[in-house]
Amino acid sequence: MSTFGIEEEFFLLHPQTGLPAVPDAAASAALMSIHAGGNTTQSELLACQVETATPICVDGLAALASLREYRKELARTVQGLNLLPVSMGTIPMVPAGAAKIADQERYRRMHEFLPGISGDQYVSGLHVHVSVPDPDAGVVALNGLRPWLPLLMALGSNSPFWRGADTGFASWRSIHYRRWSVQGIQPHFADARDYQRRLATLLASDVVLDQGHIGWAARLSSRYPTVEIRIADAQLRSEDSVLLALMVRALVDTCLHDTSATDHLLPEVLDLAFWQAAKHGMKGNQVAPETGQATSTEKQLAALLDHIRDALAANGDSDFVLSGLERLARGGNGAQRQRDSYARGGLRQVISDANEELTA
Repeated sequence: MSTFGIEEEFFLLHPQTGLPAVPDAAASAALMSIHAGGNTTQSELLACQVETATPICVDGLAALASLREYRKELARTVQGLNLLPVSMGTIPMVPAGAAKIADQERYRRMHEFLPGISGDQYVSGLHVHVSVPDPDAGVVALNGLRPWLPLLMALGSNSPFWRGADTGFASWRSIHYRRWSVQGIQPHFADARDYQRRLATLLASDVVLDQGHIGWAARLSSRYPTVEIRIADAQLRSEDSVLLALMVRALVDTCLHDTSATDHLLPEVLDLAFWQAAKHGMKGNQVAPETGQATSTEKQLAALLDHIRDALAANGDSDFVLSGLERLARGGNGAQRQRDSYARGGLRQVISDANEELTA
């Protein structure tokens, strides 16, 4: 059984306006001192964001407990600091002008290099790490993940609003992110040596500052013996984050035992599937990566569940995943729930409901 970890990113908003809030020095110190559920806190690119990561997890319930404990401590910490934390792929309202960048050397370098992108980077994602035995196994997993990444994006879409309006996309974060230099679904690699050779070529250019700028939807981690899957938006609820993490783990495990070739998949079709998943989320047709033809989300999801069924059972995750998908089918994923909130009370209702779901 492989282990996994979950990284979550949160926005901090002004309770009165719903606009991004920059913590002062005292508030930042309080936020950075949060240690809950085995999680610690780090800064993110923007000063209005914080990030956390679970410890190494073996089962879904422990991961869920870890995320819930951290989120509750985050909500408790900001009381009295005039900050409202939410977990969304984008925030509905952003001010004019460039965002304030977090006070770290790497982030300052990024902003100097790409001010028109970094100054508008109001996006947060869910990153899932799954352990692999070695880099060659990691590349096998990366290759096997390629046809399923658009569907995972559709399930994890949670960013329909941008600058006060509905974008028409379920995951505007995914579209917004395409402005960076190395993005989208990763290419097919022959082996770990091929991966490292091509990575070195990118890093030797003058358009990629460091390995963190390799923004493929899935990549080998530069810090851990893991595959890192970065396709989903930040999730409203901790249950949604764990649901996606367990599906990703089962998919990686399946890829390591079922090494069906994916080198025949056309990059342009995968790119279409990526775009269509960001557009529709769980509502509307997807592009089938194998054929390029329109297909339903339900059909794609049934195929994925059939593909990962044995791994889910072996990991003891079947009940959690199936019940979680039934919950999404009834109540909608993050993008649908945000739109439902908007229908009830506009953007302020979206933000208020997102804050409630943070610790629901």
